[in-house]
Amino acid sequence: MTSPLISPTELRDRLGEVTLLDVRYRMGPGPAGPEAFAAGHVPGAVYVDMDTELASAPGVGGRHPLPPTEVFEAAMRAAGVRGDTPVVVYDDWQAQAASRCWWLLRYHGHPDVRVLDGGWSAWVDAGGPVEEGPVAAPAPGDFTAVPGGMPVVEADRVPEVAVLVDARAPERYRGETEPVDPVAGRIPGAVNVPTASNLDESGRFRPADELRALYAQVGAVPGADVAAYCGSGVTATLDIVAMEVAGVTAALYPGSFSGWIADPSRPVETG
Repeated sequence: MTSPLISPTELRDRLGEVTLLDVRYRMGPGPAGPEAFAAGHVPGAVYVDMDTELASAPGVGGRHPLPPTEVFEAAMRAAGVRGDTPVVVYDDWQAQAASRCWWLLRYHGHPDVRVLDGGWSAWVDAGGPVEEGPVAAPAPGDFTAVPGGMPVVEADRVPEVAVLVDARAPERYRGETEPVDPVAGRIPGAVNVPTASNLDESGRFRPADELRALYAQVGAVPGADVAAYCGSGVTATLDIVAMEVAGVTAALYPGSFSGWIADPSRPVETG
């Protein structure tokens, strides 16, 4: 299995050999992605916008539904993505946005995509070169998006999943607070593996053996029927990356909790 991660050192050695996508994004205060990109980015990177290129408009499918295939393909081609060239994605949001881009590229059939472990801060801390200001549009890529490269589950099958992983913070999982969605709680039967538990104190992914042990505690082991969700289908992809590091294949419920509660007849559990 090829690791879904790449270290700053390895990336530095491969600059010029890979397509670099900067997907910096955050919910809440802080510099928006384009401003952060202009202030400094990995040389050769192209900025990709979460809301317009990695998701479609909010609706019954949740707050960040999957983008239409043709929209995603056009965005990736505009960013210079080619089917025969490795892609590296990074952010400054603990790999949560980068994992979404990684997942979408893998889901749409790109064979070689890595997440920069530790993201932008790890790159800077490692002394990686920094480029500032706007960049010229890259040569258009030839990536052809063909859905189906990664497993998904939709709402009707979610209750049948053997191990349903909720990637949100524990207090949201328990329904004690809900800062984003109109209903608090979780999908019945879900187990909680918060995205933060996948990372060490520096913001890098924990070693594979630690991640295997973490997920084994909730029954997410190689060969098991596993799916992950979060609030809107973005941060759950970080759990999916972590499980891939651990040798576990997990599906994504794209609508996640925001899509689940769009139908008021669906049950919600708290506590």
